[in-house]
Amino acid sequence: METRPYVPWDTVISFMTDVFVGYGVPRADAEICADVLAESDRRGIESHGCNRFKPIYIDRIMKGTLLPETNLEIVKETPTTVLADAHDGMGMVASYHVMEKLIEKAKTYGMAGGAIRNSTHYGIAGYWATMASKEGLVGITGTNARPSISPTFGVENMMGTNPLTFAIPTDEEFPFCIDCATSIVQRGKIEYYARSGKPTPAGMVVAKDGSELTDSEEILKMLVDGTTALAPLGGGPGDEMCGYKGYGYAAVVEILSAALSGGKFMKALTGVAPDGSPQMYGLGHFFFVVDPDAFIGRAEFEKIAGDICRALRASEKAPGHDRIYTAGEKEYLAWLDRKDKGVPVGEAVQKEFIELRDKLGLDYTFPFE
Repeated sequence: METRPYVPWDTVISFMTDVFVGYGVPRADAEICADVLAESDRRGIESHGCNRFKPIYIDRIMKGTLLPETNLEIVKETPTTVLADAHDGMGMVASYHVMEKLIEKAKTYGMAGGAIRNSTHYGIAGYWATMASKEGLVGITGTNARPSISPTFGVENMMGTNPLTFAIPTDEEFPFCIDCATSIVQRGKIEYYARSGKPTPAGMVVAKDGSELTDSEEILKMLVDGTTALAPLGGGPGDEMCGYKGYGYAAVVEILSAALSGGKFMKALTGVAPDGSPQMYGLGHFFFVVDPDAFIGRAEFEKIAGDICRALRASEKAPGHDRIYTAGEKEYLAWLDRKDKGVPVGEAVQKEFIELRDKLGLDYTFPFE
């Protein structure tokens, strides 16, 4: 049972847009950023929605590690590819414009790929992949990030949580969309646990001394100073639970994000200079778009994709379970539940909203006041 108060969607989106503008983001760009954050909450991915609005975006603008104006430079372009430099501007804005280009290229030539360097956090990866699936295209994307994951047999945080994300159109109401980190838990989820006063489940973090860490606040501090790391998918530090699979996929994303764009990687992405002062993150992202019309045709492709999803959901259930889901289904159900209610907002976010409103002198009254 949800006990947090709901804030209407139009209020949340309008408020975040106005706050972004108040901190120097051009209004058209601010609208893109607010929609990306709202989409995360629409899907029930609260670790990347309103919960990250102030600490990841507004605080970084104030700290100078994220530029509010995005001067996107197209470094190289061919009929089917785009290489761009975001020059430390809003990663969400840079990604939106690159994906627009790639969607049009894929519709013309069947496939397209792009990469961005010197960027910043681009929100949920699924937003960019589903930009393609909404057009009947397959979307693929990934991004590197601050070092968090340790390699198999290691305890040092070397790579980001590095999502490898696919959105595939189907003949159903929602696409097949797999959007998840290559670690057992993403850093944003631990931030969410900390802000909610909850412990991090044991086994998700690799401690250098082998101890089990569950204090979410302490884990976040230790991730920053490099004394702990997130376990890759499967677990760590050994390979008994096949954590080398998550480690391998995290490395794939790290390589493609940095090598395709000619950008920075791993320890260069901490956001902290050698002298301890803040510095730009310099993240890299990659994107691929495929048009099924260049193969079997969109309608038949979507029918087969839908048939596969339906067959999976109809398969025999494990004892004690009455439902099987396919990727993207729970997010769709979250939207059906929330579309008329709004965004559930916890106490930490309530305080941040009020603080930002009062600081900028904005005319908003929230339901939780």
